[in-house]
Amino acid sequence: MIDLIKGKEVLIVGMARSGMAAAELLSGMGASRITIADQKQDHDLASALAKMNRYPTVSVVTGGTPPELVTSSLSMIIKSPGVPPSLEIFKRAQSMDIPVFSEVELAYAFARAPIIGVTGTNGKTTTTALITAMLKEARFDPVVSAGNIGNPLSGQVSNISSQGYIVAELSSFQLENISRFRPAVAVFLNFAEDHMDYHGTIEQYFAAKARIFENQTASDYAVLNAGDSALFALKNETSGQVIWFDRSEVSVGVGLDKDWVTIFNPGSPPLRICPRSEVALPGDHNLENALAAAAAAWAAGADAKSIGDVLSSFQAIEHRLENVSAPGGVSYINDSKGTNPGASIKALQSFPGYSKILIAGGKDKGSDFSSLASVIADQVRYLILYGETKNQIARAVEEAGFSNYRQVADLEEAVQLAHSEAEVGEIVLLSPACASWDMFPDYEARGKLFKKLVQNLGGKTKSKGGHGNDSAK
Repeated sequence: MIDLIKGKEVLIVGMARSGMAAAELLSGMGASRITIADQKQDHDLASALAKMNRYPTVSVVTGGTPPELVTSSLSMIIKSPGVPPSLEIFKRAQSMDIPVFSEVELAYAFARAPIIGVTGTNGKTTTTALITAMLKEARFDPVVSAGNIGNPLSGQVSNISSQGYIVAELSSFQLENISRFRPAVAVFLNFAEDHMDYHGTIEQYFAAKARIFENQTASDYAVLNAGDSALFALKNETSGQVIWFDRSEVSVGVGLDKDWVTIFNPGSPPLRICPRSEVALPGDHNLENALAAAAAAWAAGADAKSIGDVLSSFQAIEHRLENVSAPGGVSYINDSKGTNPGASIKALQSFPGYSKILIAGGKDKGSDFSSLASVIADQVRYLILYGETKNQIARAVEEAGFSNYRQVADLEEAVQLAHSEAEVGEIVLLSPACASWDMFPDYEARGKLFKKLVQNLGGKTKSKGGHGNDSAK
């Protein structure tokens, strides 16, 4: 990779966090000229532009990604995650045989620490955080979470020695443009339809994610979900040693044995880690995340006690089934990270027996909402819809026989309506099933606004039966 950087011209498409981190890394590695192109205008990128002004070799083009930026003088292009691959700028690069790499591919070239890569449709952030906590508990040092979790890999690789670990959350956007990227431990959690607007077909989406195993060797580990048929089939597609996780016994890996999270290792008796009832995170999907994290941490060398201690104490990360403090006897749950229907289904299923108000909607990614609609009809008392997809979700729930919903203009109105409708003992769940980009820069901004709105609510809440209850004022 260094031969494509030192003294060369490089183009970065996309000026989000990963794009800026890539520019900083390229500058430090001796690139002679770095151009960053972004669709946003100057006023939307003020802080980023100020930061990049510190690097004399970096220039920024705003307001578009003109194909003319691709010239024969370029050695390569770095594509930020989420930038559509269909842009004319990439077609021009292909016609000129200029390679296009993801930011994680760039970062990998300079990584000294082994990488644990985590991909899947849902649960990546939670599993990444769990693995990081387990390795820290096991006294590995340093250990850092990076990648799609909001901490670009390019900004971390120079800081972590070969004695540590980098635990990287990896999206299909990032894996699509790798070349030599090779995680020592690669985790594929689950697979469901998502990002059809980006990948075009579910087959291309799956193929992008499966690239996480592409360069593994016999000294690496592939952690797979034995209960997911699509992933089970990948056992023959990797050269890494396969480690399974499942909610039952497995041949090698982590599963359940008489309701205990257990390590199964051929030639050794099953090693119990933690009772299932003591896993701190709620929901069956979080149990699977816990099993996957335990399998990955075990493969990386963490001891059973450290793994178990984290499983029994780990608290939900921000924006993922995060409990938001509020008065009035109603539980408000921030699941802004639920950006596809599958994630929202799992969120709803995490609270069995509770009456729920769901707030959903956002940017259209080409998702099919029919499965979510069926779960809503079964588990949701009242549905509040906003954003670009509100009409699509409304049609889906009506087809599922559910009519107790209302459409609103924005998240502020949604929270106020939920507050006025909620009864004591109910859960108000923000799990949008959609991306945030129609109204917010990212899911974090959406979740933070939700928490702020909830924390500013008054205390008046309906008691069961609909009578006003002023006691919480």
